[in-house]
Amino acid sequence: MRKKWEIQNSDENKVKYISEKFKVSELLATVLVNRGIVNDEEIKIFLEPNRNNFHDPYKMPDMEKAVERIIKAIETKEKVMIYGDYDVDGITSITVLKKFLADCGLETGYYIPNRLNEGYGLNKEAIDKIKAENYTLIITVDCGISAIEEIEYANSLGMETIVTDHHEPMDTLPNAIAVVDLKRKDNEYPFKSLAGCGVVFKLTQAIGIKLNMPENEYLKYLDIVCLGTISDIVPLVDENRVIAKLGLKLVEVTKNPGLRALLNASGFKKVNSNTISFGIAPRINACGRMGHEKEALELFLTNNIVEANNITAKLNEYNRNRQEIEKEIFDEAISMLQKEDENNNTIVLASDKWHHGVIGIVSSKITEMYFKPSILICLDGDEGKGSGRSIPGFDLHEALSMLSDNLEKYGGHEMAVGLGIKKNKIKEFKEKFEEYAKSKNIEEIVPIIEIDKMLDSKDINCDMVNEIDLLEPFGEGNRRPIFEYKNLKIDSIRALSDGKHLKMTLKDGNVLLSAIGFNMGHLSKEYLIGDKIDVVGILEINSFNGVNSVQINLKDIMKSY
Repeated sequence: MRKKWEIQNSDENKVKYISEKFKVSELLATVLVNRGIVNDEEIKIFLEPNRNNFHDPYKMPDMEKAVERIIKAIETKEKVMIYGDYDVDGITSITVLKKFLADCGLETGYYIPNRLNEGYGLNKEAIDKIKAENYTLIITVDCGISAIEEIEYANSLGMETIVTDHHEPMDTLPNAIAVVDLKRKDNEYPFKSLAGCGVVFKLTQAIGIKLNMPENEYLKYLDIVCLGTISDIVPLVDENRVIAKLGLKLVEVTKNPGLRALLNASGFKKVNSNTISFGIAPRINACGRMGHEKEALELFLTNNIVEANNITAKLNEYNRNRQEIEKEIFDEAISMLQKEDENNNTIVLASDKWHHGVIGIVSSKITEMYFKPSILICLDGDEGKGSGRSIPGFDLHEALSMLSDNLEKYGGHEMAVGLGIKKNKIKEFKEKFEEYAKSKNIEEIVPIIEIDKMLDSKDINCDMVNEIDLLEPFGEGNRRPIFEYKNLKIDSIRALSDGKHLKMTLKDGNVLLSAIGFNMGHLSKEYLIGDKIDVVGILEINSFNGVNSVQINLKDIMKSY
C-alpha cells in the first residue's frame, strides 16, 4: 500500500535558538520543534524532568474523598480489597497500591478477574466472593468506571467502593464513595491521559502528602508505574513522560526481584522503552491472555529471588505458547480474508477455534497489514467475544456506540475495543459496520508517515544517532524521529529470513549506508542494484563484531524522480 510522506516544516529561527540555548544539534532541535516543544520550560522538563514536575494530585476529581476514606481504612485496619485488570497496567496498579498501603500498615487483598472465564472489570460473582470474605471496602484500579450495576450491587451488600480508572465514563458515574478518573467531564486536572497505574501513583502521592510522608515513600515505586505507563500505550508526554523518564532510571537499578528476573530473561542489554514494550510487557500480558493472571502479580509481590526466577520461567513458557497460538490464528485469519471482498473498508472475522486472550494481538497485526479497522470474534456456542483495532482517523469506540443494538456489551477507546455479541448477530453487525465506515469516508484515509527532517551524509554519524536517545522514552505521542533520505543508489539488495525481511547497502556518493526493512522482503524483487531510491526510516546503531555503525530502519521506499 502506498503511503503518504509528509515532511514537517520547522521554524528555522526556533530550531537555531533551541540548538544554541540547550547545546544540542539542529537535528535534535528540529525534532523538538516538530513535537511542539518550543518554550524554555517545556524543553527543560522534556529533556530532564524531575520530581518537581508532577502536578498536584488534589486537583483530580474526588481525590480528597478517596484519600480520606483510605486513611480511615488504614487507621481502623479495615478489610480492603484491591480489584484490578489482568494486563500490565492492571497488574502494576495492584502492585503499587498494595505495596504502598502495606508500607502504611494496611495489608490488603487483591482480586483479578480471569480473562477467559470472567472477562474485564467488576462482576457480581466476584463481588459475592469478596463479600463472603468479609471485605468492606473495594478499591478498583484500571477498571470500574463503567461498572454502574456492579457497584450498586456492592452497595446493596453493605460494601463501599472507590473507583480509580482512566477509561471513558458513561453518561452516569458509578455510585461510589469516590470516582477518581481524569476522563470525567468535571475534571480540572491539567493532564488527562494517565494510565491506570498513573492514577494509582497519584493516589499514593496524595495519601503520602496527607500523611506527611517523605517523597521517597511513593516515588520508590516509579519503576513499576513506569512499566504500566509505557505498556498501556498512553501518550508519553507531560506527566506520563515524567513518570516514564524517572521510572526507567529506577528500572535500571530496581530492587524488585520479579522485575529484575524479568529484565534478565528479556535479553535486552539496554533499559529503555523498547525493553519494556518488547521484553517485559509481552511476558506479563501473556499471563492474563492465557488465564494465569495471578502469577504475573505474584512475580512483582514476591521478595524471594528464587521464587521470582521460577515464576519468570513460567511467564516465558506462557509467552512462547501465546506466540504459537497467535501464529495459528493469524494464518487462519489471513486465509479467511483471502475469500472476502478485498474492496471492503473493514474487517470482521469470527471462529470457534480461536483463543479469546490472543485475538486482540492478531487484530492489531491485521489492521497494520491492511490499514483497515478489524474486529476478530471468538465464538463459544451462541456467544461471541471480540477484540478490535482501528486506524488513525477512525473512532472505533464511537462506531460501536452507533451499532450498540447489535452488541451485548462493548468498551474501550478510539483505537482499541472489546465487545460481546450473539453469534446470530454477527452478519448484520458486519454489514452495518461496513456501512458506518463508508458514511465516515474511511476510504479517504491513507497511512501518513510524518517525517521530521530531510537528511544527507553530513547528518549521519553515531554521535548524532546517540543524541536522539535524549528524547527517550519513545512511544505513543513521542514516536522515534523519522527521517527522509533522497537519491540513494542501491549497492546491494537481498531478502533475509526466507524472504521476510529486506537488507540493503545504499550509496550516497562515496558514503555507504546499511539499511534493514522488517517485513519488507517482497521489495527485493521490485528493485535492482543501481536503482536510485528515496527512503524514510529511523536511524539506529548497529553493533557487529565490536564495531558500531549507523543503520536505517526502513519504513518505506520509493523510486527517485
